[in-house]
Amino acid sequence: MENQTVNDGKTAAIISYITIIGTVVAIIMNNNKKNSFTSFHIRQMVGLTLLSIVNQYAITKFLGNTAGLVVGLIIFVLWVIGFVGAIQGNEKKIPVLGDQFQDWFKNL
Repeated sequence: MENQTVNDGKTAAIISYITIIGTVVAIIMNNNKKNSFTSFHIRQMVGLTLLSIVNQYAITKFLGNTAGLVVGLIIFVLWVIGFVGAIQGNEKKIPVLGDQFQDWFKNL
């Protein structure tokens, strides 16, 4: 990836990892002038957010609090991997679901 592309999109990519509000702000920031680095990280975070919602409302409800806590910790580790990648300027996909997130949300 070009160094200029990373530098231009790094701030919005980092913002995308700061809660759902940050993700929405990053999408708005990236709407006018698309940056591939920012888009990559937005797609990762949208996937993690949806995974977190599923964990909160489905896994915890049907499998119990312990299962929800374990899945929540896994999601947190995946979030840290994505966040560190954004800070370092890398397009590092999160393990297991990163490819699917990039495919499912390719319009962002």
